[in-house]
Amino acid sequence: MKSSLIIPALNEAGSIGPLLAEVPLGSVDEVIVVDNGSTDGTADAARAAGARVVTEPRRGYGYACAAGVQAATGDLLVFMDGDGSFVPSELPGLLAPLQRGVADLVLGTRLRGGLAPGAMPAHQLFGNQLVAWLLGRLYGLALTDLGPYRAIRREFLHTLDMRERTYGWPVEMMVKSARRGATIIEVPVSYRPRSAGQSKVGGTVRGTVFAAYRILRVTFRYAWQSQ
Repeated sequence: MKSSLIIPALNEAGSIGPLLAEVPLGSVDEVIVVDNGSTDGTADAARAAGARVVTEPRRGYGYACAAGVQAATGDLLVFMDGDGSFVPSELPGLLAPLQRGVADLVLGTRLRGGLAPGAMPAHQLFGNQLVAWLLGRLYGLALTDLGPYRAIRREFLHTLDMRERTYGWPVEMMVKSARRGATIIEVPVSYRPRSAGQSKVGGTVRGTVFAAYRILRVTFRYAWQSQ
């Protein structure tokens, strides 16, 4: 099965080149960087590093992911942040359960992998664990992390009717998968401090509050809806 790596990126010119250089040769069939309205040359840096660049001017993590999905040609889709915090050499571990046919959605868990000191601010870690707990209470998901570094079968993703266009996009994928009775597994992944720039979520109070609101809104939205 063909695989596509999708990297949403907003003002990651300083990190995207070194990150792409770490992608192991042959680990995926194509690499797509979605430039989500950057003003710092992210697109040029990604092209120079050999990635295919897709432009999505509407700001929003979900918008960027959706644009990447539409452009991708792979049967298996992997999503990874563009800030250099995740380790591209761990791609095969995320894809393996899908390739073996034992999972519909694979989430990389930083809490069971290598969470480097300072990689995740305390308030972000607390929020992450809170939402993971809520997902267990509301949807029966036994997860340790929200896992933005993830892989999913393209065919299955299309059945989820994804609608969220902001930071709630990953959670929407998880709760809709749970409601469909999908097989979701976690695999340990490493997590390190971003290589350049500032986090759009944990780096500012405004970013943290906005992301928390959207994530919690999506978490509760589907809990009491009928199938």
